[in-house]
Formats: sequence, C-alpha cells, structure tokens
Amino acid sequence: MARPSRQNRRGGRRGSARAAAGPAAAVVRPGLAGGGFRPLSDRDLEAVHRAALHILAEIGLSDAPLALVERAVAAGAAVGESGRLCFPAALVEEAIAGFRRDVVLHGSKPGHELTLSRNRVHVGTGGAAPNLIDIRTGAYRPSSLRDLYDAARLADALDNMHFFSRSLVARDMPTPRDLDINTAYACLAGTGKHVMVSASDGSHVAPIAEICALIAGGEAQFTARPFLSLNVNHVVPPLRFIPEACAVLEEAALRGVPVFVNSFDQAGASSPASLAGSLAQSVAETLAGMILVWIVNPDCPAIFGPRPLITDLRTGAMTGGCGEQAVLMAGAVQMACYYDLPNSCIAGATDSKEPDAQSGYEKALSVSLAAHAGCTMITQAGGMHAALMGVALESYVIDNDMLGDILRSVRGIEVNEDNLALDTIAAVVAGEGHFLGERDTYARMQTDYLYPKLADRRSPEEWESAGRPGYRQRAADRTLKILADHWPDHLPAGADRAIRAKNDIRLPPVEELKRGGRNP
Repeated sequence: MARPSRQNRRGGRRGSARAAAGPAAAVVRPGLAGGGFRPLSDRDLEAVHRAALHILAEIGLSDAPLALVERAVAAGAAVGESGRLCFPAALVEEAIAGFRRDVVLHGSKPGHELTLSRNRVHVGTGGAAPNLIDIRTGAYRPSSLRDLYDAARLADALDNMHFFSRSLVARDMPTPRDLDINTAYACLAGTGKHVMVSASDGSHVAPIAEICALIAGGEAQFTARPFLSLNVNHVVPPLRFIPEACAVLEEAALRGVPVFVNSFDQAGASSPASLAGSLAQSVAETLAGMILVWIVNPDCPAIFGPRPLITDLRTGAMTGGCGEQAVLMAGAVQMACYYDLPNSCIAGATDSKEPDAQSGYEKALSVSLAAHAGCTMITQAGGMHAALMGVALESYVIDNDMLGDILRSVRGIEVNEDNLALDTIAAVVAGEGHFLGERDTYARMQTDYLYPKLADRRSPEEWESAGRPGYRQRAADRTLKILADHWPDHLPAGADRAIRAKNDIRLPPVEELKRGGRNP
C-alpha cells in the first residue's frame, strides 16, 4: 500500500503541508501497490507451481517451430517420444530466476512511464474487438482504422487509463501486413501513452520496430525507452504452440522489443473445468513462452500473461463477467506475484452488450480483484462489451470514473501519526464542532478524495430540474466533445513524413481528419 511521507503533527487551523502538495500528491496515479487480495494460500501457490512444472516436464507442448526447438534443446529442453517439446524442472527454475524484473514501459510523450514491479497496478484498454457499438444508435458495426484511432485519442485524454492496447480490429485493411502496420501507426498517432499491438507474422516486426525508431530518433533511443510492445498469443490451448506467433516472439526478442507473453485457456473447453487445473495449465503455457523469449534474448523485456478464461458450460461460449472469471484471473495474478514477474491480465470483459448495470457490476468486480491482487498491467479494463466482441467509446468515459474509484480503493487507508489527526480532533471539539472549515479538510479534499467526472452526485431535485439526464447520454456527450477537441500532435513532423514515405499508411494526416469533422 502506498504511504505518504511522515509529517509533523499539527492541528487543522495551523495549516497543512498537504496544502502545498504538488502533482506527486495526486489522489490516484499509475503504479499504486496492490497485492492485498490473495485467493490462493501459500500452499496453493506451491501446488500450482509444482503442477506447472509437471506439465512442462512430463507432458510438454506440440508444434514448436524447428528453429526454436533447436534453441530450446541447446538450452536444456528435450523432445519426447511423441515429438512434444518438454522443459525439465531445472531449466524452468533457471529461466524463472533469469527473467527480467526491472521492466519499465514508456510513452512516446514523457510522463507516461510505467514501472512494472512490486505489484504496481496499471490499467488500460485492450480486446481487439471486431465491432464498434455506434454511439448514437447502439448498433454493432464492423470496426475500422479510423475507429481505432478515435479510441486511442479518447484513451489519451482519460487520466485513469494508463496505456492503450489495441482495442479494435481495423477490418477495412486489405492485407494482414497492412493491418499490423496501420494498427501500430494509428495507435501511436492517437496517444502518447504506452501502446500495445500485435503482429500476425514475424516479418511484420521489423517495419513496426522501424516506425518506432523513426519516432524515437533511432533504434537505440527506442530500445532505451520503449513506447510500444507486442502482444503475442503463442499457444493454442491445450499445450500447442502457434508457429507463426512463435516466430513473432523470436523476432521481437532478437530486436529487444517488449513482449506480452499471453495464453488464453478457457476452463471447461480448452483447459480443465476445475479452476485450479485451468490455472496450472495456463501458467505452464505462459512459462513456456517466457522461456523461449529468455533463451533467445535474456535481456528482452517479457511480461507474464496467463489469462485463464471461463466457459459457460450451458452453451460452450466464453463468459467474461462472472465471479469465477474474476477470482480465477486474480489467482493468475497471484501466481505472477509468486514468481515476482511483471504481469498482465484481462479484467473488464463484461458479457453485457451495452453500457448498463450488468456492465458496471461485472467490470467493477473483475477489475477490482485483479487490481487488489497486484496485476501490473490490467488490459481490457475499459470500453469492452459482449465478452470482447464490441467496444463502446462512451464506455471508456464511464469506465474511467470506475477505474479511478478502484485505484482509490487500492491506495487504501494510510495510517500514520499525521493521518490519525489527533490534534485536529482536539481543536475541532474545543472550537466549532465540525471539520468542514478546517484547512486540513480543504487540503485533504485535493489529496485524499477522488471526485468523479461523470457520475451524478446531485440531489434528486437538481437532477429533476436538469431534465433527468441519463448516465449513458452524459457519457456520449462527453465522448463526442473529447473527440471533437482532442487531437494529439506528439509525433515529430519529420518522423511522420518518413513513416508515410516508407509505408502505405491508410490514416489521413491529422489536419485532414480535423477538416473532415467526422465523429463516430
């Protein structure tokens, strides 16, 4: 739990050092320390770890590409009689000890550094949904490159979204290569925060890295302050490598591009129906990918991303908003903390099709548990609907308030001599009999309490007189206002011209977009 520096005791009327506090005293901020929620006991953690070791050593994974098999065998792995790649416990333990813990992700604009250590919590977008939910009609439609750019611009303007992971698929791109390169460009153009994208082929990593180098001013500058990372889903559960994704892992590792090593098991479908069994399989699959990155380049920043999901066993469909999902993902985060690894998870993948009460309670439950478990990168934390099949831009604005409140709960209650406020209590009791006029109260209004930008705290009478405005409509109005006014221009002009000269960038220049006046 984050704790403020110790201050001298003082009464409210004598003022407060808090009154002069600067930005460091923000009520919530990136990197608040979680880790207080522990759904697994120490014995449970050891048991899941031993199960993962058994899976890796005795069962192994199939379909590993030959180049990585050769690297793995040279490092101590073995190919079993069935042709599956197995990782002996000694190799796994050596790799775990060698994984990087000092990962810091950056934004293309200064001030967006994310330190992924010690259960420091960061929340942001994600999902790769194929549909946008129209902000005016509520209808689902195929998402486009412009929709993705607008989503990035929106996240850029929201203070409780700390990074932008590609949340929409640009379905108007003609080829996979166009999709990967234009996705990276649209995200980087839309936000100065850290960006996470994916590559469908190993050959697409180089042009994405080149775009980043042009923006950063050189390869070395980007490597020193990486503002883009790659999401890589390297396995198809159960326990089968995806050769194309492994090629992306290898190429990214060789170039030192940060990678999110993710597995997506679905309990009852592609992993055991028991939550413990699904967790063990997911941990094993994710460790296998982390080991491959470590073998190729032990200095490459790799983020541990076991993401066990839940199946509605009545239909076989994935469900993202249930209590089982929330506690299972928190268990995956706890395993990452057990290994002391920078980690990521999915939380906020509501099953609701629109911003409504179901969306609110499902997102709040899953994101809260992941944050309190200490996840360092919570993706899909805002904007997602229909179990990751759709994005509502107004939900970004709604969820930004929710994320602020969740982060405030992660910050917790800081108990020290100053905060116990004994002198203030004594002064008020001897004086006016209430705390509203105290200077300490005013100071703490700025540093201890978070106020929503959208949620309605007016009296019923005030709400009635305002025309009974609905929550979703207020969010839509604010969303459209942000998209009309917020046009990030952080890309260096020379770099932007060079990127466009070398690549078929389908997103028009920002000045042309402004003149077009199009909103979602």
